[in-house]
Amino acid sequence: MGRRKRFKKNQPFKWKHYSGEIILWLVRWYGRYALSYRDLKEIAAERGLEIERSTICRWVHEYGSQIAKRLRPHFRQTCASWRLDETLVKIKGRWYYLYRAIDKYGHTLDWMLSRQQNAKAAMRFFKKAIAQPYVKSPRVVNVDKHASFPPAHQKAKDEGVFSSQCKLRRVKYLNNCIENGTVAKNYSELQKGYFLVLSA
Repeated sequence: MGRRKRFKKNQPFKWKHYSGEIILWLVRWYGRYALSYRDLKEIAAERGLEIERSTICRWVHEYGSQIAKRLRPHFRQTCASWRLDETLVKIKGRWYYLYRAIDKYGHTLDWMLSRQQNAKAAMRFFKKAIAQPYVKSPRVVNVDKHASFPPAHQKAKDEGVFSSQCKLRRVKYLNNCIENGTVAKNYSELQKGYFLVLSA
């Protein structure tokens, strides 16, 4: 049996064909800007690096959460106006509901995949988003017309997840910007099956 490769805390890039600097550079650019894996492959090629999209995808999965965990305490605080929606996406042959939220300035709060579209799933997403240290408790939550949001919002207030003063609003045009930027990029990658299904 061959020697197993072990991930060591002090040698996180051992066994990789590229230096840690290159890996961190690509993972950081993916997380920071609205770039797809195809975009990053082309950017790397312009710098003389032949790296496949699937390789960059593996790096994002392997190192992205670790980098995000270390950076979260330093993220800019979001504002108290949330804009939230959910959409149906197909990932590797299975259908999921993609819940996503931004603030009024377009900063991503969080996103989540669920097999169900109901009040329980909406409540789980509320709790997931509010748990992030950079996310401010909402003063108002703008949602689409789905019937699951009002009971989930009321339960969030009853259980102290949201302030009792938090308002639920349904203004369609306010959610238009959620289709742009990083959230839209994540949706595009989800459709291609590049994301691990962690929240289903």
